[in-house]
Amino acid sequence: MSSRLRALPLLALLAAAACDDTPKIDPKDRAEGLYLKGNAEYLQGDFEQAIASFNEMKQLVPSDPRLPAAVGEVYLSMGKLDEALAEFQAALLLDSKRSTTWSRIGFIQAQTGKDEEAQASLRKAIGLHAKDFNALEQLAEIHLKRGEREEALRHFKLAAEVCPDRLKPDYVLRAVELLQEDSRHAEALALLQTSVEQGVRAPEVLAVLGDEQVRAGKKDEAVAAYREAATKAPKDPALWELVGRIYASQGKAEDALAAFRESLKVKDRALVHVAMAQLHLSQKDRKAAEEELSKALETVSGTDVRELLELSELLVTFERKPDALRILSNLAAEPDNATNVELQLRTARLARELKDTETVKAACTRISGTDGGRASACP
Repeated sequence: MSSRLRALPLLALLAAAACDDTPKIDPKDRAEGLYLKGNAEYLQGDFEQAIASFNEMKQLVPSDPRLPAAVGEVYLSMGKLDEALAEFQAALLLDSKRSTTWSRIGFIQAQTGKDEEAQASLRKAIGLHAKDFNALEQLAEIHLKRGEREEALRHFKLAAEVCPDRLKPDYVLRAVELLQEDSRHAEALALLQTSVEQGVRAPEVLAVLGDEQVRAGKKDEAVAAYREAATKAPKDPALWELVGRIYASQGKAEDALAAFRESLKVKDRALVHVAMAQLHLSQKDRKAAEEELSKALETVSGTDVRELLELSELLVTFERKPDALRILSNLAAEPDNATNVELQLRTARLARELKDTETVKAACTRISGTDGGRASACP
């Protein structure tokens, strides 16, 4: 048979296919496409469309065991807890050994105040999958809510051990926070050091490690922690500032100034200029200190209480007490600072020194309304 004759059947088939514009798609393939589409829409936050895709899929394959859990996840993200719970319970009927389903049910039960049921569901999830960090976290939250702090701490630590690396800093810091609240700083420091040694070196973890090392008097170690944190969080000016303040406290003026300049490269802040001015004053370099004071006044935000307090102290040092009082009196008059007794006392004392009786009276009145026991300290 010639090649021309052999080509005729193929041409006929192609021609027939060209006449039919509607492709024939297997229903199972269509359902699979809808499942993928629904998950993509869910991940993009298009929850209503995701529900529509899953409902359309259900028309094709109503018994697909993946559907209830998928729909439950969408309802959970929408905050529709009752609908989500119903879907996850339906998913259990199809597969009772899926730990994530038990974990989601436990989470919903906890959110609706059913703590006993939630604990049972979450323990079931962990029994099926010991590394279910979501279940461990939720158990920790329930224990914390019930005042069972030691159990909460244990479960946050367990969650930190088994969760993905990107989540470890969050769980480590939750555990550290509990220890700090209970004034268990030695344990907090030990946990942070162990976590960092195991590779949890996120800047927020390193920064808290530095804080605890400062508290423990380990300033050299704190400098190392803050410096590493600063390199990992290059947009945070406070980390280099902390390095500078430690060096300043150790009498390492040049190192301190270098660290302060690194902080200023990130953001020009009055707080750092004030620290540099104080450092220059300690070195008897008044001219350099005055230059930093001028820069501080140019960059002051007017909203940072700590910044304004330190600036007012520097102004007093330079015998610019009226300027310092203006800052303090404005700060003390803010409603949010009305209960700050130390601020009110500082304002009243400086006002008394400058014979500003109205400001003295206003500050002392706030102290009387806040802490009558300390009103006697008012000048």
